[in-house]
Amino acid sequence: MRSATPALLGRAAFAVPVAAGAVVLAGGRWLDSPALSAWRTVLVAVALQALPFLVLGTLLSAAINAFVPAWVFRRALPARPALAVPVAGAAGVVLPGCECASVPVAGSLIRRGVPTAAALTFLLAAPAVNPVVLTATAVAFPGSPEVVLARLLASLAAAVTMGWLWLAFGRPEWLRMRPPATGPRPGHSRLEEFRLGFQHDFLHAGGFLVLGAVAAATFNVALPRTVLEEVSGSPWLSVLFLALLAVVLAVCSEADAFVAASLTGFSPTARLVFMVVGPMVDLKLIALQAGTFGTGFAARFATATAVVAVVCGVLTGWWLL
Repeated sequence: MRSATPALLGRAAFAVPVAAGAVVLAGGRWLDSPALSAWRTVLVAVALQALPFLVLGTLLSAAINAFVPAWVFRRALPARPALAVPVAGAAGVVLPGCECASVPVAGSLIRRGVPTAAALTFLLAAPAVNPVVLTATAVAFPGSPEVVLARLLASLAAAVTMGWLWLAFGRPEWLRMRPPATGPRPGHSRLEEFRLGFQHDFLHAGGFLVLGAVAAATFNVALPRTVLEEVSGSPWLSVLFLALLAVVLAVCSEADAFVAASLTGFSPTARLVFMVVGPMVDLKLIALQAGTFGTGFAARFATATAVVAVVCGVLTGWWLL
């Protein structure tokens, strides 16, 4: 009964916003106001933007559970968790991934015996420093290679710092996950195990993705545009404001550099903080973490990650930009 609770919550989180969205999409003229039309557009855009990467992540997660032996991960990472953390962070530089895909992958890695600190480091690094994101940043900021370097260093520093902080202060009881996977169960082939794992993870994470997209769309529509002009004149206020904006906008890491480049009224450091915080902490990502690891973990981890990401972004921006 206890193991079924997260799955039921995930299905409920999927069913409630989907039902609400169906009502909105099928509503009458009173639902055709400009604000509600914008809300629907942002909701669909965020969900559709993230969905392919969520499918990719859950496919990869199910494949890891079904086909990859646990000893592969234990041999690929250093035995000492303190050394495994930077190795896991460096793995994010070469493995393309999105924040939506990284959550189920990290959960699968933990279930397969990878140290939690290393898996969480990979969760943060993969969507922030992969080749696709860095290439998109170079395209969004043409002629400014220092922006790409600053994003790489600040994001990698934040991910590794969080891994080491988990080693120092993290507690296993904060994670509420399904029982560890031990390979194919009696009566199930590896292919059947893969199918069941994908079905469960996609329905579970997909519900929280829709919930996060609803929250992001609501904040997008409710935020007055005049606020952007008022805070851009203060260096510190602009940094904190763009960090908060990255959380509520929930832009995919492959696209957030273009949003940052469009915020020309803000300082380079503030825009760097926007790109560092977004792939690590946003509404849909918090919702996915809550569904995968538990709400207690998500609250602690997201808060600490936001603080570390802002500090790393500010220090790197002050140094390089």
